[in-house]
Amino acid sequence: MSLSHGVQPHARAARLRPWRRTALAFALAFPLFAAAAPPPLTFNEALRLAVARSRQLPAQDQAAIAAQQMAVAAGQRPDPVLKAGIDNLPLGGRDRFNLNNDAMTMRRIGIAQELTSADKLHWRAVRQQREAGRAQAQQQAALAAIERDTAIAWLSVYYNREMVTVLATQLALAGQEIDAAEAAYRGGPGSQTALLAARAALFALEDRASQARRDLDVAVNALARWTGGPGELDGSGLPDLDNIGLDPAILETSITRRPQLAVLALQEEAAQADVRLAQANRHADWSVEVAFQQRGSAYANMLSVGLSLPLQWDRPQRQDRELAAKLALAEQAKDAREEALRDDAVATRALLIAWQSGRERGARYARQLLPVLEQRSAAALAAYRGGKATLADVLAARRGALDARLAWLQVQMDTAQRWAQLRFLFPDTPHDLEQQP
Repeated sequence: MSLSHGVQPHARAARLRPWRRTALAFALAFPLFAAAAPPPLTFNEALRLAVARSRQLPAQDQAAIAAQQMAVAAGQRPDPVLKAGIDNLPLGGRDRFNLNNDAMTMRRIGIAQELTSADKLHWRAVRQQREAGRAQAQQQAALAAIERDTAIAWLSVYYNREMVTVLATQLALAGQEIDAAEAAYRGGPGSQTALLAARAALFALEDRASQARRDLDVAVNALARWTGGPGELDGSGLPDLDNIGLDPAILETSITRRPQLAVLALQEEAAQADVRLAQANRHADWSVEVAFQQRGSAYANMLSVGLSLPLQWDRPQRQDRELAAKLALAEQAKDAREEALRDDAVATRALLIAWQSGRERGARYARQLLPVLEQRSAAALAAYRGGKATLADVLAARRGALDARLAWLQVQMDTAQRWAQLRFLFPDTPHDLEQQP
């Protein structure tokens, strides 16, 4: 069987392949056009939507309000206790269960009040105030996390979309190369090896395009978690990725004011308030009681006044151990804050190094590597058209340029994500606690 006879089925289908490849390229790019109906979603608009839709921030509002209300309540003395009863009721004899005949039988009503020390009331209120402050710091930490995660999701959609666009363009070029290879093969000078190589390159591109579409769909889904819908991105709204909003020279000093560390600092202050309260609890509180006692009509009514004081007869095993436990918890909170500060400083410095390195690598790709590989690809194509190079040379040069461009986009995306982590160490959008009367 001759080679020309062997390729006749391919020749009959050749007229259809350009249409299929055009349809495939359009299908890959179609979701980008289909999503253009909603208004383009800028970076800042995505942040605004994410903050507005969050239910975590109002939840922290309520937690802070609850702690503020508890702080007021904790600073008040206990409610007075109303007491009522019958004293010395006879159980036998002719006056059994009679409330009026016996001189000792009395109907009693009184009120008792614990005289809690001002020191205890103060530290109980301070403890709740620290809880309110911690809830507010947690709210700021949550706000920074929402903005950071939304920024990362938006940037992931942006760069994955760029990768899909690059691959769609390469698919169209690969289709043209196959058409040229088939025409050369039918005309005689082309080889079956070149044709098969071009088809293998197309299959590899289609697989990479499918992976890119998957990554884009995952990124769109992540963005929808924060903004409520995918929407078409407004590429003109790309943020300034060269500015993290902080001076790198004083970065480690700045991070001590981060909301996450403020939470731990307030937790330490709350533990210290517990220590002061435990110290105050080593001194018992007096209680005072006043009672009116009514006797039978033949006898005078009476008034009783009394004082009571708990006997801390086992202070070393109770109050002192409670104080020791609170001191240990305060030390634990202090050590946890210091350790978190060290970890956060190291992690932030690592992010800064990665961001700066990514910027350098991205600039090197753009200035040096990509132009050289594009020139190589163009030279290989010109040589192939002039009969001085093979199709395999063209495919290799184009594959190298494509790999470099995709790697450049990946470096840009990774660098942009590091930028987002640094840019939103602090919340960018103020979110004030709702003031309650």
